[in-house]
Amino acid sequence: MTSKASAAHILVNDEKKAKEILERIKNGEKFADLAKKHSKCPSGHKGGDLGWFERGDMVQTFERAAFSGEIGSVVGPVKTEFGWHLILVKDKR
Repeated sequence: MTSKASAAHILVNDEKKAKEILERIKNGEKFADLAKKHSKCPSGHKGGDLGWFERGDMVQTFERAAFSGEIGSVVGPVKTEFGWHLILVKDKR
């Protein structure tokens, strides 16, 4: 079972905004550029990069989405108590 994941995310306040950003990603805009511009998380200035994390490090809904996504895919919108996330699954071990 995969125990570590590397991911980036974009955190916004509402689902509508998350869906708009997801469409922009699907149309070829770079995830990191959109994270820098739109994410309300401090990681936004790093393109949303969260680095490596283990199971149990993140809130459960976020973690489940990150570990279930395929490497290279964008998962979401995913709702947590912090807002709405788009999660770029970068790698897993």
